Amino acid sequence: MGGRGPKRELAEKIAGEITLSDDPGATLRKWRTDFDVSQTDLAAELEVSSSVISDYESGRRESPGIGVVRRLVEGLLSIDERRGGGRIRQYGRVLSAGFESDVVYDLREYATSMPLSRFYSTIDATEVTSGTTDQISGHTVIDSIEAITRLSSEEFFRLYGQSTNRALVFTGVTRGESPLVALRVVNPTPNAVVLHGLEEDDLWDHARDLARIDGYSLAITTAPLEEMLEKLVTLE
Repeated sequence: MGGRGPKRELAEKIAGEITLSDDPGATLRKWRTDFDVSQTDLAAELEVSSSVISDYESGRRESPGIGVVRRLVEGLLSIDERRGGGRIRQYGRVLSAGFESDVVYDLREYATSMPLSRFYSTIDATEVTSGTTDQISGHTVIDSIEAITRLSSEEFFRLYGQSTNRALVFTGVTRGESPLVALRVVNPTPNAVVLHGLEEDDLWDHARDLARIDGYSLAITTAPLEEMLEKLVTLE
């Protein structure tokens, strides 16, 4: 890390992605929307008209040079800092754990453990199988397809952060078979697993049995991803 803070590291990552992208405008738009910043707000931060941001994102202006990219990135980060720095901390935790932000959306350790029921209510999750413990002290939100196709078993274990006393939230799930089978080869198991994006009727037939065998709580939620991530920022 060389003493660089998460803000500096994140700035370099975003600037690098935009600069090297085949479609810099689309990559800029991706990061702006990830930070929940409107074109109008970013334009105001940079003291330019909204049409300037729109033109860069649509490709009507030629690809921005590194100086412009730096200003755009610093503008995004400055807006986030004024809002409390939630996105910077979120990405910083993911990057410092050695993951890409398209594999792991959030990785958090809480100051104290909290009831699992509070976590579930925060993300509108429904428990379908109870586990052996009803407390967690952190969470990790994971793109299930990216994690299963790209992570080694050692990297998969690092999803636990500092402790397995946490909830793993797998997003983009259709039945739940793949993440639950993947968990079988990683020991120990987490306190809770949340399958995001499916209804209870679509749950894999053996999902409840695997959860019971390994002793973790299993829950499902259909909350929109961005909305869920926003709500998780409020947990401490």
